[in-house]
Amino acid sequence: MSQGKYKKALNKRVRKGHKGYPVATIAFYGPDNTRASKVVCSIIEHEDADPDPMRKWFTDGEARTSEQILGEVLAFIEEHGAKSVAMAEALLGCPHEEGIDYPQGESCPHCPYWKNRDRFSHERIH
Repeated sequence: MSQGKYKKALNKRVRKGHKGYPVATIAFYGPDNTRASKVVCSIIEHEDADPDPMRKWFTDGEARTSEQILGEVLAFIEEHGAKSVAMAEALLGCPHEEGIDYPQGESCPHCPYWKNRDRFSHERIH
C-alpha cells in the first residue's frame, strides 16, 4: 500500500456524507491538541441506537497518519457494513477515560493541556 492510501480512502467515505445506516463514527484523542494517540471507531446501527460495537486503537506516534491504524479502522468499518462515515477533524480531548484511568469528576493527571478546556473548541473554560 502506498503512503496515505488508507487516509485517502477514509476521507473519501467521509466526503460522501450521510448515505444511511449503519453509520461509523471516528474520533481522535491526544494528550494535547497536536498529537492523536488514540482512535475510537464505533458503529451506530440505526437512529437512536447506542454506538455498538466500538473499537479503540492506541499509539505512541500519530494515529491520524498511521497507515496500520487507519487500515484497521477502514477494515472495521467495512466488516460492519457502514454506509456512512463521520469523522471529527479536531482532537476530542484526552485519550484517558474518566472513571477508568482517573477518578470521576477530576481532570486527567497525565494530560494537563485538557484541564479546564472545552474539548470541541479547545478554548479555556473559566
